[in-house]
Amino acid sequence: MSPAIALAALPSAAALQLPSHPASVVLKAHPAPYGWVVATIRRGDTLEAIATRTGTTTGVLASRNGLRDGGNRLGIGEHLWVPKSAAQARAEAARAKAAAAARAAARAAAMRRATYVVRSGDTLSAIAAHRGVTIASLLKANRLSTRSLLHIGQKLRIPGTTASRPAAAAHRRATAPHARAMSTVTYRVRGGDTLGAIAARTKTPLGTLYSLNRLTPRSVIHPGQAIKVRGTAHPAAKAAPPATTAYTVRSGDTLSAIASHHGISLATLLKTNHLSARSVLRIGQKVKLPVKAKPRTSSANTFAGRTYPATIVNAATANRRALAARSVPTRSATRAMIVATARRHGVDPRLALAIGWQESGWNQRQVSVANAIGVMQVVPSSGRWASDLAGRQLNLLNTQDNITAGVVILRSLTRSAPNLDAAIAGYYQGLYSVEKNGMYADTKAYVASVKAHRAHL
Repeated sequence: MSPAIALAALPSAAALQLPSHPASVVLKAHPAPYGWVVATIRRGDTLEAIATRTGTTTGVLASRNGLRDGGNRLGIGEHLWVPKSAAQARAEAARAKAAAAARAAARAAAMRRATYVVRSGDTLSAIAAHRGVTIASLLKANRLSTRSLLHIGQKLRIPGTTASRPAAAAHRRATAPHARAMSTVTYRVRGGDTLGAIAARTKTPLGTLYSLNRLTPRSVIHPGQAIKVRGTAHPAAKAAPPATTAYTVRSGDTLSAIASHHGISLATLLKTNHLSARSVLRIGQKVKLPVKAKPRTSSANTFAGRTYPATIVNAATANRRALAARSVPTRSATRAMIVATARRHGVDPRLALAIGWQESGWNQRQVSVANAIGVMQVVPSSGRWASDLAGRQLNLLNTQDNITAGVVILRSLTRSAPNLDAAIAGYYQGLYSVEKNGMYADTKAYVASVKAHRAHL
């Protein structure tokens, strides 16, 4: 084919109807592949300058924004839709990803707040107060009762917040004057008790219970601890006359054992006989006892000035009979068991020996009218607490378990008390009572006696 024929065969530009702005056609197919964003017109801006800056055409901008006159009349401060750049798109995607991560973290935190893992020392009332929910709602959410026991590592569902901690604190402040004005009685903490359970059982508002006893939601209570609750106290009994009767000291007797056996306080016994905690008894020595102090029998229900119900007295009698029928270690064997147990649990052996001697004279068959059992004179409620501390069920009638109970309680007291005297006093009076009321007179005598024993053992 000749060049002339070839040229003639090519169609003209008019015949192909090529567009005058081919780039516009391409841009109109995807004028904003990353979306649109609003731009504010600045001084000196023209539609053409904006199109160049945003990588588009004036036609696309005019069409997207409905501009007349080809966008020749732009006002400073007006807003135009312009194509979003790739960098802007990436930045927006990064922000969206960060926001999504933040929302996920917030959901995870909410899940963590909705679930609480029980730690050592926790109580239902403390958890409820700490999370700003009522005890009733916490119990309902977890299908528990006020007598339910918590276990370390147990997971609890936290219901919707009903009150913030500041609000709860404000409520306690508001109820404090009323709490101070109301009549109160003393409640003795039992094994398994919680502040919430005590509040429910005695119909004392939890905030009032805190105010009456200067407690916080994180306070820990112990079996035997005295707590003020709402109620009317009975008139105190009159003191017994100072008449005395004689008791003859026998082998193995100690001042505290004699006081316990005859239902009087150690301080009263010391005062009546003009003795001190360091006094040494001799076999055959005559000791004066207040005449109204009765020897411990199944019908006697008073110990250290406190009257106990028949159920406790009868339980003490049954335990005494059970131990009388059992074989128990000798005092020397018991001493060795106390030393080994104390070392195993990180307690000063001399302190454990002194407590054991003060409480029972290392006599496993010793049972008080208050049903304090064995070598370490542990009551059943404290035995349950000691079982939790030891991580296994302890049988207080078993000499080794009884010693273990006393030693782990002593370990807990020495770790919690500010000093050794307070720890020893806590074993006798209860650490909370010591911290709140100070040491009673008989408690001071008890501490001095234990320390004297410790120095010579």
